[in-house]
Amino acid sequence: MRLDLGSDVVDLTAAIVDIESVSGAEKALADAVEEALEALPHLTVVRDGDTIVASTDLGRAERVILAGHLDTVPLNGNLPSSVQGDRLYGCGTTDMKSGVAVALKLAAALTGPSRDITYVFYECEEVEADRNGLKRLVETRPELLAGDFAVLMEPTGGLIEGGCQGTLRAEVTATGERAHSARAWMGSNAIHAAGRILDVLRGYEPARPVVDGLEYHEGLNAVFIRGGVAGNVIPDECVVTVNYRFAPDKSLEEAESYVREVFAGFEVAVVDAAPAARPGLTHPAAAAFVEASGAAVRAKLGWTDVSRFAALGVPAVNYGPGEPTLAHTKDEYVEIPLISDCERRMRAWLA
Repeated sequence: MRLDLGSDVVDLTAAIVDIESVSGAEKALADAVEEALEALPHLTVVRDGDTIVASTDLGRAERVILAGHLDTVPLNGNLPSSVQGDRLYGCGTTDMKSGVAVALKLAAALTGPSRDITYVFYECEEVEADRNGLKRLVETRPELLAGDFAVLMEPTGGLIEGGCQGTLRAEVTATGERAHSARAWMGSNAIHAAGRILDVLRGYEPARPVVDGLEYHEGLNAVFIRGGVAGNVIPDECVVTVNYRFAPDKSLEEAESYVREVFAGFEVAVVDAAPAARPGLTHPAAAAFVEASGAAVRAKLGWTDVSRFAALGVPAVNYGPGEPTLAHTKDEYVEIPLISDCERRMRAWLA
């Protein structure tokens, strides 16, 4: 299918939505995006797998990056797209093909932007991280992502969400000694001992640090618990998996040290972690974006791929027309006025 980048941004969104692109099957959409961008003489286009990178090279003093993923979660009887009132329904409308459409419209329209722009359209965001196209570029072709500031077109309901929180999962283990349950006093019950871990979590007071003027809200919660050997055995081990969501004033190392300190006296094993990202709103390009867009700003209370830009030293925010609470739902939709409004605000910043 051919994409018409000269069409209205809402019509373009519908056309993109109607090209099925469940994670791992983005080729048809990636082909269409590549074909449309290669027709624009002011852009240099590079393809890596099903990830497309297009950039201007005008010698501007600053370079910004606009990025969005092409994939969606599996279909749920929600294609093709449809319009009902001021809403465009369909798989990926909010997460995040409306944001992709805005970026493609800007790529076509801004032949002489005030800042050089790199557009990144990548695959496999909705599945395991090892398949993520942006992660692959960070590791293998970071020069394609060089810039001063980045905007990830994630659904934010038209608000600017600065940076993102980091996330860490750790297994906290309480130990005991096995015994027959008929002679429980001869052992030590690890599940009972795990109560002290839960006491720590119940008493936890979440920090609310302010970073670059934005207030984040941390969290430390049990998400899994396992223990037990048999119905007549006193267990010698109980493992509580905790998830720590931390603000971007901490590095991964600092977050891990904090968790180990909180659970001092227990064995702690970190099993998964991803760093936070500072919003960098004091950077001139970021400040100009906030001013030109006129959008309200808040902290991102979750983890997104802006963290990958932070790893390269590029401050980043999340901004897109989709509504995050509708992502991955059967009745996913995007408010049509927000798509046009997002394009207008971005154009005001970059034109």
